[in-house]
Amino acid sequence: MKPVTHRPPNPYLVLAVAIILPGVGQVLNRQPFRGLLFLFFMFLLGGYTLKTAAPDVSLLGKFSGGVFVYAMAIFDAYRYARIRHAVWQHRGG
Repeated sequence: MKPVTHRPPNPYLVLAVAIILPGVGQVLNRQPFRGLLFLFFMFLLGGYTLKTAAPDVSLLGKFSGGVFVYAMAIFDAYRYARIRHAVWQHRGG
């Protein structure tokens, strides 16, 4: 992990943004490529489960692959923001 010299964003702000806009939480954490990867796999797995799900499955079930990646993106953005903020505070921020 790179040394944090500036104040990182508030982890709760990153969490709120990650919930509203998928992949943007990673951008706030200065990981734009990681955010794009989460978006790519969210659409890829969402499309895959949409095509392979049975016709009687609910809408959430049809997009469950994308929803799973979306949840992981939220968790990842918040976790990394918490770590960055804790490191910054520990170093006297």
